[in-house]
Amino acid sequence: MLKTRRQWFAVALLCAVACSSGHASEPAHLGRPLTIVVAYPSGGDTDVLARLLAEKLSVRLKQSVIVDNRPGASGVIGSSYVAKAPADGHVLLLAPSTFSIAQWVLKTGAGNGYDVLNGFTPVIELASVSLFLVAGEQAGLKTVAQAMAAAKARPMVYASPGAGSPMHILGEMLNRAAKVRIDHVPYKGVAPAVSDLVGGHVPLSYVTLGSVAPHVAAGKIRVLAVADPQRSPLAPDVPTLNELGYRDVEMRAWYGLFAPKGMQAEKVKALNAHLNEILRLPDVASRMATLGAVAVGGPAEVLGKTNAGDFERFGRIVQELGIRAE
Repeated sequence: MLKTRRQWFAVALLCAVACSSGHASEPAHLGRPLTIVVAYPSGGDTDVLARLLAEKLSVRLKQSVIVDNRPGASGVIGSSYVAKAPADGHVLLLAPSTFSIAQWVLKTGAGNGYDVLNGFTPVIELASVSLFLVAGEQAGLKTVAQAMAAAKARPMVYASPGAGSPMHILGEMLNRAAKVRIDHVPYKGVAPAVSDLVGGHVPLSYVTLGSVAPHVAAGKIRVLAVADPQRSPLAPDVPTLNELGYRDVEMRAWYGLFAPKGMQAEKVKALNAHLNEILRLPDVASRMATLGAVAVGGPAEVLGKTNAGDFERFGRIVQELGIRAE
């Protein structure tokens, strides 16, 4: 059904969204090292992307660019740290789309939160990441219709990388649209959820393609549907949930780069231009494809609109469905 991993990556290179045209201005020497904060542990997809971009950005700016991991509280700790940093261009935040929804599902106090809409300066939306409904081969489910029929006939569960995650929210959205009750089983991260899916301990999960690609190629996991409005260029043969008749079950993940509030417009423009050119590099697109990500780019305003739209939409959905992190 899906292409080989090599074909996925080739498709990603051909289909990556075109970034803004033109060349970046000459490097603005910022003096001391530039720090990209990742609010999650090292080794995860967000960290991998940050280190890839730091390497490329260091060459272009002709200065050191380091990655600083500040994990905890579903990204709130690291995000709050950047929100309080000086807006001089030396400290940035590379955040996944959980940035927009974390505080809807977490209990945050006045001292450990951040202002999603007004506390940061958007720099660039780096990438879009599709979310897929997948089934372990041992479950014997080959289509979404079969999965929903099975859920109506007997108790069923689905795995996610954590309570309050985008995958959890997507699972509850499909439950509502399909009028089924598939119970949520939260895991502490993607790896253990995928491991149990392969092992047959859970039948279904919602994942990014990069996290399951080897198992799909080995025939241990079957991809049933994608939650994008259109089919993913990384898996063009996989239908969307909308195509299958499940309306308003659309959700994608993304990565964005933010600066503290008040960063000078010329510094934002210069960084945005450099990063747009980095996103056009074939080796960057190829590496991003292994994460299941497709480059977005464009002006800083694109990220601002995406962040605000997700904050409003998923805040409403989280409240409607009563979703909370544990």
